[in-house]
Amino acid sequence: MTDYADREPFELVQPIILLVDREEPAGADHGIAAVALASVQAFMRDPENPAWPVWAAGAFAKSVRRADAKMFAKVLAAHPEHVLSQVGGASAAGLPPMPAQELPKLLAKLQVSGTQLPEGDPLPDAPLRIMLNASLKMSTGKSAAQAAHALFAWLIEAGQGSVDAWADAGFPLTVRQLDLTAFVAGQRSASGPVIQDAGRTEIEPGSTTAYVVAVLPRS
Repeated sequence: MTDYADREPFELVQPIILLVDREEPAGADHGIAAVALASVQAFMRDPENPAWPVWAAGAFAKSVRRADAKMFAKVLAAHPEHVLSQVGGASAAGLPPMPAQELPKLLAKLQVSGTQLPEGDPLPDAPLRIMLNASLKMSTGKSAAQAAHALFAWLIEAGQGSVDAWADAGFPLTVRQLDLTAFVAGQRSASGPVIQDAGRTEIEPGSTTAYVVAVLPRS
């Protein structure tokens, strides 16, 4: 099942490519954080790209695809507009939005479903935290897409002072996997929207998946 099943033919999606090294794969939370960071840094690099407002007016659709080291290098070379984001040992490349049904062949042949990284070490605490609903038992790829949704939603609603403070600090970011009780309780402290999934893959429509808690100066 693809992540753009049932989409309109020209609905825009943001491709994000996650490096899944066959010999030394990164930990899951590192990969999730790298994907989320790649999503927002691609926007911050070129916010004047006319595709962004059209995409943001829709469902913030993302296509998180995996590539081994060889294919990842090919993607970087073929798409110089990419932004490379790294968190610990994880790397992800973010691209601007493009029509889901017109992805370049190199991207279209990369796998979407079933992306799973090993648990790995937890990320250190940071002033910007992405909280994930672990009770949904999402794959690494699905969790990464939801984390990217939450981070992007925070970015566009946060004051410029908060975004600048985060960027000036080097984009510190962590991921927390919460059981249902803690996830629901923590929503009261959310710094942006609580993400509800459309239910196209893995989980039921309307499932609450992620939100951001940011402890940053306000504008």
